[in-house]
Amino acid sequence: MPRNTFKIAVAVSLLATPLLSACGGSSAAADEKAVTVYSADGLKGENNDGWYDKVFADFTRQTGIKVKYVEGGSGEVVQRALREKSNPQADVLVTLPPFVQQADSKGLLQKYEPEGSARVGAADKAADGTWTSVVNNYFAFVYDKKELKQAPTTWEELLDGTYKNRLQYSTPGVAGDGTAVLIKAIHDFGGEKQALEYLGRLQANNVGPSASTGKLAPKVDKGELLVANGDVQMNYAQSKTMPNLGIWFPAAEGGKPTTFALPYAAGLLTGAPHTENGRKLLDFMLAQKQQEEVSSIGGGFSARTDVKATDANAAALTKLMDGVDVFTPDWNDIDKNLTSYVAAWKSATGS
Repeated sequence: MPRNTFKIAVAVSLLATPLLSACGGSSAAADEKAVTVYSADGLKGENNDGWYDKVFADFTRQTGIKVKYVEGGSGEVVQRALREKSNPQADVLVTLPPFVQQADSKGLLQKYEPEGSARVGAADKAADGTWTSVVNNYFAFVYDKKELKQAPTTWEELLDGTYKNRLQYSTPGVAGDGTAVLIKAIHDFGGEKQALEYLGRLQANNVGPSASTGKLAPKVDKGELLVANGDVQMNYAQSKTMPNLGIWFPAAEGGKPTTFALPYAAGLLTGAPHTENGRKLLDFMLAQKQQEEVSSIGGGFSARTDVKATDANAAALTKLMDGVDVFTPDWNDIDKNLTSYVAAWKSATGS
C-alpha cells in the first residue's frame, strides 16, 4: 500500500514538545526521547484519526518519547532502509509481506520479540523473532457501489468492455497490494502461466500503473474507476468517508471468492539509533489496549489471538469475511522468486 513519495508526519499532540534551549542539553539528549518509524500506508488516518494517530499520541503521553513517522510504499520503505543500512536513520519498520521477508533476508531486522508477541499466531510472525504482525489484514478489491448495483464476482467479469479504462491496480513489486494481485491471480488460476495470460488480457482495460494503492479508492468513490485493488483494513476505514466504496473478493470462474492475510508486520531495524525506544514502541503496539482498538479505530483485525473485539466495526468485518476462503501463500518462495515473477508480469502486460 504505497505512496509515490514519502510523507513525514509527527502526531499533532507531539508538536507541543518543548525545544531545548541553546544552553540546555544536547541534540544527543533530545534524540534519546525520539523513535522513527518507516511504514507502509493505511494505518494513519487521512484526518489524523487512524490507529497510528491514537497509538503514537498515547505512547508519547505515557513515555515522553516523540514518534517521527515516515510513510511510503511497502517496497519503498524497505528500499529506503536498505540504502541507509550502513547508517540507519529509522528504528522501526512496518511493511507487508513479501517485503518484510525481503527486509529480513537482507539483514535489515534484528531479533526482538515484543511483549505480547507470544499471543500472535505462528504464521503472522518470523520464526527467528525478527518481525511480528501488529495489525492483521486481508487482500481485497473495491468497486463503485453507485454505478455498479452489485459487486463483480469473478476475475473473468473484469475483461468485459464495461471496465475499459475504468479499472486499475497498483504495481506489483512496488506496492504491497499490487504484488498481492499477482499472488492471488497465481493462486486462483492455478499457476503462474495461467495468471499471467489472464493479466495480459486484462491489460486492455487497465488504466495503467499506480505506485499508490491508497489513491485508487478515492477514484472509485468518485466514479473515475469502477474497480481497483486494495485491502480490507484500508478500504473499510476509507469507506467511512467514501460512501460509494464497496469491498469484494474475486473468484475464479466456477470457484469461491478467496483472499489471504496481508498483515502489517513490524520489526526493529538493525543498528537502530534508538533501539530501546523502538522496543518500547513495539511493546506498546502489541499491548492489550492498543490491540483492542485495531478494529474500533483502525478498521482492522487484531494481531493477537487472545483479543476478541466486539465493537461494531469488528462485527461488520466478520460479516464481510463470511464465505471467503483464506489461503496461505508460500512467502519464502515468493521472497526468493519475486524478482522473476515481477519481470514475467511486466513482459506479459507490456508494463
